[in-house]
Amino acid sequence: MDPTRDNPLIRIKAFFDGLGIFTFFAVILLLIIGMGALFGWFGKTLSPEDAAGNIRYEIKKEIDSAQVTVLTDEQIATAAAVVAGKLASSKAVAVEKPEQIVPGSDTAKNLADAPAVDLGAIDTPTEDAEAPIDPAVMEIGKTAFIVCSACHGQNGEGGLAGPPLANSEWVGGPVSNLILIQLRGLVGPIKVNGKEYNFPAGMAPMAYQTDEQIAAVLTYIRNSFGHKAAAVKPEQVAALRSEVGKPQITAVELIQP
Repeated sequence: MDPTRDNPLIRIKAFFDGLGIFTFFAVILLLIIGMGALFGWFGKTLSPEDAAGNIRYEIKKEIDSAQVTVLTDEQIATAAAVVAGKLASSKAVAVEKPEQIVPGSDTAKNLADAPAVDLGAIDTPTEDAEAPIDPAVMEIGKTAFIVCSACHGQNGEGGLAGPPLANSEWVGGPVSNLILIQLRGLVGPIKVNGKEYNFPAGMAPMAYQTDEQIAAVLTYIRNSFGHKAAAVKPEQVAALRSEVGKPQITAVELIQP
């Protein structure tokens, strides 16, 4: 047995020799990686965002190159000046779509002060409550109800953001109530089947829907979840379109069912 192998000094020297060799190769490896990154020896892996961005940049270059062959900078500047001139000289016109009226504006105030629509004719049943409902209308209403179900539940059971529609006296009550809620939204407390509900933001207006869509979804609600009532007609919705743009309606403003 070699007695030098048990010499502590030799063992310490061997340890530091090994550490020095490891450090030497680590430095060489780092130098290779650094040089590779500097000169692009290993290529570059792009993120999905960068890859998509490069594609967009290439497309923009192609579009810019093609545009130069058709329009000069002078032509583009001339066209921009013409458009700017027309905009500057054009006369502003009143907004015709109620959905685009700015809350609190003079137009919105005029709408709020407009005479109320006679609800008697709207609430008069257009047909017998037991009359069969057009299946096509029910299908349209069922599709539109997908949005409503987010708050009222898929089966009308209600949820954290909306009162129940099942066993609700409002559903089978005056049609004008439901139309007004759709067109103006609803805010504040409302009592349904003996229980009071009051959601902070209330219900947002759904006036972006057409008369046919609103009539269909209300017809679906009034003939689902245990309810049976006459269909709502688009003409009844159209009669209350002037209400669009007014503040969210409250339960006390509605006809009590």
